[in-house]
Amino acid sequence: MAEIEKMTLESEDLVEDRLAQLKELMPEVFTESGIDFDKLRLELGDEVDEGQERYAFTWPGKMDAIRQSQTPSTATLRPCVEKSRGRDGEDGSFDSDNIYIEGDNLEVLKLLQSGYHGKVKMIYIDPPYNTGKDFVYKDKFGDTIENYKKQAGLANQSNADTSGRYHSDWCSMMYPRLRLARELLSDDGVIFISISNIELNKLMMMCNEIFGESNFIDLFIWEKTQHFGRQKLNSYSNADYIVCFAKELDNGGIKELLVEKVKTELQDAPLYNASNNVNTLIFPAGSVKFNMPDGTYSETTSKDYLLLNPVNVVNSRNENDFRLSFRSRWSNETVQNELDKGTTFWVKTDKFAIRAIYGAGKTANESPRQIIFTNSSNPKATFNRFGDRVDTSENATKEVQELIGDAFSYPKPVSLLKYLVSLLWSTEGYDTNPLIMDFFSGSGTTAHAVMNTNLEAPNNTARYLLIQLPEKVEGSRVTLCDVAEERIRRAGNMIKAEVEEANAQPKLGEEPKRLPDIGFRVFSLDHSGIEKPQPGQLMLDVVKPDRSDMDIVFEMMLKWGLELTLPVEKEEVAGYPVYSVACGELVCCLADGLTMEVLDAIADMEPRRVLMRDSILTDTLKLNAVQAFRRVEERAGYEVQLRTV
Repeated sequence: MAEIEKMTLESEDLVEDRLAQLKELMPEVFTESGIDFDKLRLELGDEVDEGQERYAFTWPGKMDAIRQSQTPSTATLRPCVEKSRGRDGEDGSFDSDNIYIEGDNLEVLKLLQSGYHGKVKMIYIDPPYNTGKDFVYKDKFGDTIENYKKQAGLANQSNADTSGRYHSDWCSMMYPRLRLARELLSDDGVIFISISNIELNKLMMMCNEIFGESNFIDLFIWEKTQHFGRQKLNSYSNADYIVCFAKELDNGGIKELLVEKVKTELQDAPLYNASNNVNTLIFPAGSVKFNMPDGTYSETTSKDYLLLNPVNVVNSRNENDFRLSFRSRWSNETVQNELDKGTTFWVKTDKFAIRAIYGAGKTANESPRQIIFTNSSNPKATFNRFGDRVDTSENATKEVQELIGDAFSYPKPVSLLKYLVSLLWSTEGYDTNPLIMDFFSGSGTTAHAVMNTNLEAPNNTARYLLIQLPEKVEGSRVTLCDVAEERIRRAGNMIKAEVEEANAQPKLGEEPKRLPDIGFRVFSLDHSGIEKPQPGQLMLDVVKPDRSDMDIVFEMMLKWGLELTLPVEKEEVAGYPVYSVACGELVCCLADGLTMEVLDAIADMEPRRVLMRDSILTDTLKLNAVQAFRRVEERAGYEVQLRTV
């Protein structure tokens, strides 16, 4: 344990983090004043692009957008217990694993970097399409928290298509948010982005740059309506697009990231695929079973297969190696790998249409189709794994209207989000407790979908983290956040009623239905609760008078990299109020008049992190505190971090 340190009140500095990674990898390129780029070029060898001309995606304001993503935040997230809801639907309770954040998503994404870096399995966003009427985010590269305060009081800010910065403003809004979002994704995480054709090409170029072209999964097309309106210009669009990228698709650990269906009774399968190139495969002696009379075969009766050497069939097996040329979906390496797993092969007729016979059967994953059809009369209509058809935008509007009225325009249907969530479930060993984020959360459809998914999949405990700018609803005193939170409450009430009804009349042999987590913890974006001295002032950092101890505890959790859903318990230690996070992961004592008796009592709790107010610690107390927690380290065998504010 080092000496007592002052708590850092800024969010994680991504630039500093990347520099640290680079320094660990190549310390020789660093000097006292920074990076020696000549040495760096030398270390990178032929990988350095020295050309004057190169393909690049840019726009006026891109450099500012990059800097905006790199600028740390000094803001905080304040818990709003009175607006929150417990796991079982009790209003005012604060024990849910779901999170709803009211605030500018750019600032919030920065604040989440410490505690949620690499922890988000799926991100879905439905950002402004830049129609000229739906643009709200007007980022300024100054005091972003003040800008947020201004934005929060305005509704329906537009980005007129007559503006010279029409596309540039939208790109500058999206770019830093996507950069920060990527950092939050787990290595096997995936992002879905709904968009129209207006900014589709810009979004694709942006994602190629941020996520990498090799991590592109697909461009899904959602048939959003079957009601065709009046023709505009030359055509009428009845579809939206969903851009899908992985964090690290080719890292070797991800085989099938998205799975629509699982085939569990696959016994044999053809090797022929008409879309593949012609390939010559070698089949070792004894590896192929023949449903043909024993004898020697020198040719096939099918133009699709070419036998390159005679094969002797004895006791229904090939006595010798033989080569077969056809449009194969396998390579010779795959053939050998399958043989090692116990797979054999089967030739039924003299056409030599060879098939693979899997040793003990095999499960196979079926990838989702690119087009998400919503027309129930279409034989290709898309259903999720629960048997629910993906709905249209009209269905989505009806869903929201039935719950909360006409507060939202163009919501997405719950079934669409349930379908996307269900694609994360691989054949076996899938993450049953994924964190799903939506930082343009609008009406709260993502929360509704996650709760429904958890209800229908008993082993699933997916969590959501939603972020929404609290714009005022036009002609009302309430905000979009107020309305969305109420929608989530009512959706939770419907789920609870369904569970209670099912359990009141259980079916024979069925287990009682489990009530999923239908609650959420509400946090609001605000300035830090710590007042810092102005230049020239001698005062220490002090807690602002309008902040509670819980405000400060959660701010320290955020800055220290702890998840906001960890349990926080208040207890009395030696007569002083002490807050313990996750049974000692963090212990906070912010009371005046601390004594060594209190510090010894906190040390007996064997915490990993300890926070106190600097202004109430004398030099003697600080020295004794260091000694007390060094003894904890010796007993417990781990480092204790000791910090003050």
